[in-house]
Amino acid sequence: MTKKISGAEYQLSKIFSSDFDYSIPSYQRPYAWTEVQAGELFSDLHDFFLKEKDDTYFLGSIVLIKDDGKPHAEVIDGQQRLTTLTILLSTLTSKFVGELRSDFENYIREPGRASQGLKSKPRLALRERDRQFFADYVQSLKLNELVALDPATLGNESQLNIRRNAEEMLKRLVQAFNNDTEKLCAFGAFLVQRCFLVVVSTPSQQSAFRVFSVLNSRGLDLLPTDIIKSSVIGGIAAERQDDFTETWEELEVETGRDGFAEVFGHIRMIHAKEKARKALLDEFKERVISKFTSMENLVTEVIAPYTDAYLVAKQCQYVSTASAAEINALLKWMNRIDNSDWLPSAMKFLATKSTDTAYVLWFMRKLERLAAFMHVCAYDVNTRIERYAKLLHALEKDHSLANPVDVVELSDIEKALWLGFLGGDVYLMTARRRNYLILRLDSFLVDGAATYDPSLLTIEHVLPQSVPDGSQWAEQWPQLDTRTSWVHRLANLVPLTQRRNSQASNFDFDKKKSAYFGGRQGISSYALTTQVLGAAEWTPQSIVKRQQDLLAVLTAKWELGGA
Repeated sequence: MTKKISGAEYQLSKIFSSDFDYSIPSYQRPYAWTEVQAGELFSDLHDFFLKEKDDTYFLGSIVLIKDDGKPHAEVIDGQQRLTTLTILLSTLTSKFVGELRSDFENYIREPGRASQGLKSKPRLALRERDRQFFADYVQSLKLNELVALDPATLGNESQLNIRRNAEEMLKRLVQAFNNDTEKLCAFGAFLVQRCFLVVVSTPSQQSAFRVFSVLNSRGLDLLPTDIIKSSVIGGIAAERQDDFTETWEELEVETGRDGFAEVFGHIRMIHAKEKARKALLDEFKERVISKFTSMENLVTEVIAPYTDAYLVAKQCQYVSTASAAEINALLKWMNRIDNSDWLPSAMKFLATKSTDTAYVLWFMRKLERLAAFMHVCAYDVNTRIERYAKLLHALEKDHSLANPVDVVELSDIEKALWLGFLGGDVYLMTARRRNYLILRLDSFLVDGAATYDPSLLTIEHVLPQSVPDGSQWAEQWPQLDTRTSWVHRLANLVPLTQRRNSQASNFDFDKKKSAYFGGRQGISSYALTTQVLGAAEWTPQSIVKRQQDLLAVLTAKWELGGA
């Protein structure tokens, strides 16, 4: 079925009529306009009213999820404007009595008509937390009682803003019209007849969200998690919604909005175990929400523990009395990889096994090896996801340190493939893959004790790529094919914390060590480079030995033997 998007311009008399029954979803931000914005709106409207006798005033646009022919309208964008306009109309209506008051009150509340199946109720329903407060004071025209409330007794910032803005509107009306009923009525007629909003509506959440993102260049765009929040929190008993909303918002603060959206993508992968084919909003509802009859359980058993696990993995903050430093170091290495496909497996494991420190250490060693293998060997996203899906399936079964998930282990075929990459032309890999490998090797040489800043990293050749005729290099490496065979391999590469120096790269070995590799102090931050600084010569024989030694370190640390 086509998700029709429609847009039309409506007078406020139509906007606040039986054609629309507005509700603000629970995932929306609270009402945030202060008396500054409310005062600016009133000033603009009043100034236009005084100076323009015939023209119409454009109030902007709102975005709704709404089926054609049905009044129910979920407000995706425009709640601040609709709420403030309702406050303005309510304060104005409170100045009238009799039929005039009843006339204007129809813009605030649906009076109800039994013959048309219309019940009496407010035309705008705010978020659940503020809905009754708004209805009791603003939409019931109890403005004096509202203003008399002690601000310290109000439940939240939204209610404070509602009270302040009502007070501001009452003050502005007195200043502008001095309680002159005729002038107030003329201003009210201007509001409902000559002020317009553009309404963009669609029956699809996804298309409404897309329209909102395009139209709204101010404020904070909605994310799929905001829409998911409405489904989840809305499915919880009303008396429990505040507690779960608070839990939800605390998790979002801890991760950040973008991080929280990433969490939901990983939760989707944990459940789906395959590459996403649709938008996150649709897939999360289909793959995750549909599996739960209790939304409380979804929050407590999935969203909260997986978010906690995400924070541990992403921020490298595993806590225990033993092995925490090594586990967090492994997490740091995985976070250096150019994809986050490993994270769902880490989250799944940490959410269920985090208290077994010995098992966590075992698993993270294996997971880092698996992630590094696919990174260095340039596995594409489809192949990576297929490999991690097997691991996620295994993690759903019973497992422990005595009976660990063996799917995280590398097969003999994978080990052989990796050894081929490690022994090949490492320098010709992409910079992210090459740098990961060389820094990881360097960390193995110092037993993981070093920290690294990859933003300062360059990789340099010891034997230069171009050998000048008559140089020491040409004398010690006379065969072009031998030089070509070794120049880009692991043994001939060193990490440096300085910019590449094209001139120095061709220096003879001794001068290159002192002037380039050792820097001003004659020392290096890297174990790999320090080894080269200690070498007496750089010949085909010495580089063969060095290659064997380095591959032996990688084979031992990444447990690649037996391939």
